[in-house]
Amino acid sequence: MTSQVVREILRETRERLSASTPPTDPMKVNDPRNLPARAADLRSRGISPIIAEIKPRILGRSLLPEEVAAMARRYEADGACAISVLTQPTYFLGSPENAKSAREASSLPILRKDFILEERQLDEVGCDLVLLIAAFSKDLDGLVEAAEARGMEPLVEVHTEEELIAALKTGTRMVGINNRNLSTLEVSLDTFERLGPVAKGTGLFVVAESGIETRKDVLRMEEAGADALLVGTSLMREPALLPHLNGAARP
Repeated sequence: MTSQVVREILRETRERLSASTPPTDPMKVNDPRNLPARAADLRSRGISPIIAEIKPRILGRSLLPEEVAAMARRYEADGACAISVLTQPTYFLGSPENAKSAREASSLPILRKDFILEERQLDEVGCDLVLLIAAFSKDLDGLVEAAEARGMEPLVEVHTEEELIAALKTGTRMVGINNRNLSTLEVSLDTFERLGPVAKGTGLFVVAESGIETRKDVLRMEEAGADALLVGTSLMREPALLPHLNGAARP
């Protein structure tokens, strides 16, 4: 059972898809940027790998391309591992163009974050990584394969043990464990502490998502096995927080 907000987003996404014309040609991302390599480089320098998010909803308005570009450049300068871009247009006020602007402005891996329900959505914009939410993907394995065929690395998001099992049956090399409950929208870092070690034990690259607000939270998630951490709300409210979260700001 998902929350009313999530159900509305899914309904709107399906309506938008039914009214749109599918792209003519499949997207192809040449020379995709490598998230695990970037994370390893940061760790070798004592910096926690933070995937910094561009999330317009927190500001209550859509963003101009130049604003997206400026955010992407600042995140890179402050030591982000990658940049996540919300592209869902109604609730999150994002757009595929935002992902394009971020990728053009930065050399970091770009993660597209949206509600991907059909393969043709993968052809809307080229990114290095794409979020696939296990709870909403009827053909998760097919979407994973379709993303990889386009040169995009799928990050399969899970919230429960059952979803993690489903993700492990696909060819994904990455999973994101979301600390937000889809039914209540409540956040608990306990979710990652329960599922993170299981995912880590399979050899996957594991990302902790949601509820990470302090350096203490970062260290807690890393202790539970996080290879990278996705942070959105906190950074949109206070961009200067990033060097403190990732440990780059030394006393």
